[in-house]
Amino acid sequence: MSDTSTVQTAVAQGQLRSLIERIERLEEEKKALAADIREVYAEAKANGFDTKILRKVVTLRKKERHEREEEEAMIELYLNALGMLPGAEAAE
Repeated sequence: MSDTSTVQTAVAQGQLRSLIERIERLEEEKKALAADIREVYAEAKANGFDTKILRKVVTLRKKERHEREEEEAMIELYLNALGMLPGAEAAE
C-alpha cells in the first residue's frame, strides 16, 4: 500500500468514526427528548387531559390546512359509505 492510500484510509476511518459518534450522540438526545415528551403527556394526564386526543391534535397541527381538510373529507366519505354518520345508510 502506498503512503497516499494509507493516509486516505486513515482519513476515511476518522470520518467514519466521527459520523458514528455524532449519530450516537443524537440517538442519546432523541432518547432524552422522548423521555421529556412522555413526562409532559403524564403531566397532561394527571391534569385530566385525554392523552390520546392530545397526540392526535399534535399530529394534526403538523399538517397543512389543506391536508387536514382532505383527510377529514376522506374520513367522512368512508364513514358515510359504512353508514356510520347520522342519517347515512350503508351502501350494500
